[in-house]
Amino acid sequence: MSERVWTAALVVIGDEVLSGRTQDKNVAQVASWLQVQGIRLMEVRVVPDVEKRIAEAVNALRTTHDYLFTTGGIGSTHDDITVDSVARALGVPVVVHPEARRILEDYYATRGGLTEARLRMARVPQGADLIPNRMSGAPGIKIGNVHLMAGVPHICAQMLDALTGTLEGGAPLVSETTGCWVAESEVADLLREVEAAHPLCQIGSYPFFREGKVGANFVIRSTDAAELKSCADTLCEALGDAGHDFTPGGI
Repeated sequence: MSERVWTAALVVIGDEVLSGRTQDKNVAQVASWLQVQGIRLMEVRVVPDVEKRIAEAVNALRTTHDYLFTTGGIGSTHDDITVDSVARALGVPVVVHPEARRILEDYYATRGGLTEARLRMARVPQGADLIPNRMSGAPGIKIGNVHLMAGVPHICAQMLDALTGTLEGGAPLVSETTGCWVAESEVADLLREVEAAHPLCQIGSYPFFREGKVGANFVIRSTDAAELKSCADTLCEALGDAGHDFTPGGI
């Protein structure tokens, strides 16, 4: 496995997400899928249906990460402007992709035909390739390191499935959780010391309040399974030495 850390960013596009009318589900599924591919989702931005704002986000993130994904705004209506925005960011024109047109013609042959509105879903930034979509005909789009995905979660999932195994990544992150009925502030120094002794690991602390008591789950993440186990063993030993009961696997 490559020791290099491969990173990605995600731009979630849509006024409906920012207004709260739609609850985004794509961040979690994109992040989970990327982790399996050995790629870490490092940043997410939610932007409105404004071409300039989308283009600015695309240009800021595609240059600072190995991969950039967008979700939303590639449908058939007037406010689906992601293709235009990405083309603007890349400085290329928008064209009708002949294969995308053929796919849509076949899909809509028994569904009322390919209207002008539906033909919008065949538009791509010049030079782009397609991401297959078995669910609804309209394909996703990839150009350079930018991947344009559907906003509808189950269609986005189909596009991610089509991309599985096609993106270069490193070793996937593995994790282990330990729970403890303790205020995280009481063990902050202990956590810091354990993490410092295991530079290939990161420890996240996630406090909770249940049954009238405070506690926390400590999640250790690493790309190295042996280091992960060593860090988890050290953390449990340190918690025990400090007089705290702990629960492997979390509470």
